[in-house]
Amino acid sequence: MILVTGGSGLVGRELITQLLAKGKTVRAIYNKTAIEGITHTNLHLFQCDILDVIRLEEAMENVQELYHSAGHISYFPKDAHRLYKINVEGTANIVNAALNAGVKKIVHVSSIAALGKPANENELIDETMDWNISGHKTNYGKSKYLGELEIWRGIAEGLNAVIVNPSLILGPGNWSEGSTAVFKSVYDESPWFTDGMNGFVDVRDVAKAMIQLMESEITAQRFIVSAENETFSNVFHLIAKAFNKKIPNRKVTPLLAAIVWRIEAIKSKLTGIKPLITRETAASAMAISKYDNNKLKKYLPSFSYYPLEETIAFTCAALQQKLNNR
Repeated sequence: MILVTGGSGLVGRELITQLLAKGKTVRAIYNKTAIEGITHTNLHLFQCDILDVIRLEEAMENVQELYHSAGHISYFPKDAHRLYKINVEGTANIVNAALNAGVKKIVHVSSIAALGKPANENELIDETMDWNISGHKTNYGKSKYLGELEIWRGIAEGLNAVIVNPSLILGPGNWSEGSTAVFKSVYDESPWFTDGMNGFVDVRDVAKAMIQLMESEITAQRFIVSAENETFSNVFHLIAKAFNKKIPNRKVTPLLAAIVWRIEAIKSKLTGIKPLITRETAASAMAISKYDNNKLKKYLPSFSYYPLEETIAFTCAALQQKLNNR
């Protein structure tokens, strides 16, 4: 039996799809959002909050392999408590339950947000970067780093585990949240773009890498999973081209970004609605971050990534199909 947490999320759904295609039997955990659109005789749905340790113990019965993709993503300051509950305490619960159940191996989904930051923005970020909390301004990044520490604690207690640190994951998920929201922004013809740079990766590649790492003898390692480093402006351009929409043509300056997030913060306080842009998301969009993906290629020599343009075309086509089916 294979257990997948976060089954209704972007990565979880893709993992389930690929595992079922390989003939595996999957028990998929979901919490509030049901897993829709995937039906298979080998798929067993299991509603469970990873903060519920009793229910989690039940989910672990007869499980040999565990993919932990459940997590909470937010850059809203008021969500800090929930970030630490889900990403840290929840991961600790997963590790404890896996140890008690005798799970053979875990592949844990972390994030590039949990990696150290270089002093020079032109320096490639890799898995060896020392964590420096002063260089991390997001509660999300801190929570993912502390979640990783729970995995390392499990490894110290005898658990076989691997950590993956995906860059910005692109795929046909819910385009009202997460990294998929950028597709909606371009589809709605928002005119704004930034000169920031980040790593990008296809959700299909994230799932493929996780499965290959699970099936290998590799343990006690972490891997950046990132196809290409690219500017946000070029990514927006490719998305607009695929959707046949207007290309964003108004550059966001640091001053403008600072004004916008402050206005959004005031609006949020007055209305109680989460801001569209926060100080953290504004800083991330302006930053230049480049990632070194050579370690994964070294450990999995046959692994290859989808080209970024192909990933964007695939995602746009799938999202357009969803719109057409409404």
